[in-house]
Amino acid sequence: MIAELRRRYGRGWRKTAGSAPGDGSPAAPNEAYEAASQWRLMWWKFRKHRLAMIAVPVLLLMYLAAIFCDFLTPTVPTARFADYKNAPPQHIRFVDPETGFSLRPFVYGLKQDMDKTTFRRTYAEDPTRKYPIRFFVEGEPYRLLGLFETNVHLFGLGDKEAPLLLMGSDSLGRDLFTRILYGARISLSFGLAGIALTLVLGLAIGGVSGYIGGAVDTLIQRVVDLLVCLPTIPLWMALAAALPRSWTPLQTYFGMILIFSIIDWTSLARVVRGKVLSLREEDFTLAARLAGAGDMRIIFKHLLPSLSSYIVVATTMAIPSTILGETALSFLGIGLQPPAVSWGVLLQDAQNLQTLAHQPWLLWPAAFVIVTVLMFNFLGDGLRDAADPYK
Repeated sequence: MIAELRRRYGRGWRKTAGSAPGDGSPAAPNEAYEAASQWRLMWWKFRKHRLAMIAVPVLLLMYLAAIFCDFLTPTVPTARFADYKNAPPQHIRFVDPETGFSLRPFVYGLKQDMDKTTFRRTYAEDPTRKYPIRFFVEGEPYRLLGLFETNVHLFGLGDKEAPLLLMGSDSLGRDLFTRILYGARISLSFGLAGIALTLVLGLAIGGVSGYIGGAVDTLIQRVVDLLVCLPTIPLWMALAAALPRSWTPLQTYFGMILIFSIIDWTSLARVVRGKVLSLREEDFTLAARLAGAGDMRIIFKHLLPSLSSYIVVATTMAIPSTILGETALSFLGIGLQPPAVSWGVLLQDAQNLQTLAHQPWLLWPAAFVIVTVLMFNFLGDGLRDAADPYK
């Protein structure tokens, strides 16, 4: 095939063979597929999935926002504005009735009033107070990435007395937009950290079970059967409730990761076992055994890499369930607790229907959870299709 490509296309055969079919390349589609590597074939198949191609930049932006949330937010999550409790979101404007269009966005101040019938605090825009939104303003001090002390924020009003509330405030007068981005740091990292430990347990135990077999396989599978029979959500709740309340938020965070990993590794281990059972009789496994390779080397150097496409897909599909699990437990009050900030903790304020009737913006964290889960599902669908590019 290589000699044929060289004869037909000369020195440019590699570029031609690496081109995707249908992109204007002079190579015939069949020849391009035959000369392409496995990873290139997977990329061609993946980029045909439009929803997956949308999910990649969205998830990348969300994780970047979580990493640099200190800089991207106008204040810090603990900052309170006593005069703006349960304040509605402020609208960003470019047109003022008096001055006309302005290139610099601005917001109006909020004036507080009291409903004499219900004694409920209400807010209305005050056109007499106009605050331009500025970039790279000085505000509350923080440590960027936990390393560099600074007080520069990407945007804000530059006025400590008038906060910028893009998504409203909570019952203590804290900026909800700031707390959502800080909560993304915990919720999004929880999914990655939880699935990392699950992968280690599932691949190691499933690989050993399928390759060694015998009494070891029987024992491991009976343990898997026992864990699968247990109801997942009540088991999550029981183990999470058993965590000591004297623990710090960081200790609770890692304790919950351990809980999720102990419960969720079983399905991955069972699938890995089945695939290892079929691969251990292949010629390349026999050749490695005849060359003197040990059992652990064969499992981790030869068998598990053959499952790389499935591992990537399983990881992507399992991350949203881990995020949802943490959100659910924190929402119910048996997971992370304040002062920790996660999407589940923020949704604790949305448990009261009467509160939601007057402050619907408290449901903003749920919108971020929904978008994240959808994007991971779209990405998983695309990877699942790309895992078998020959279909």
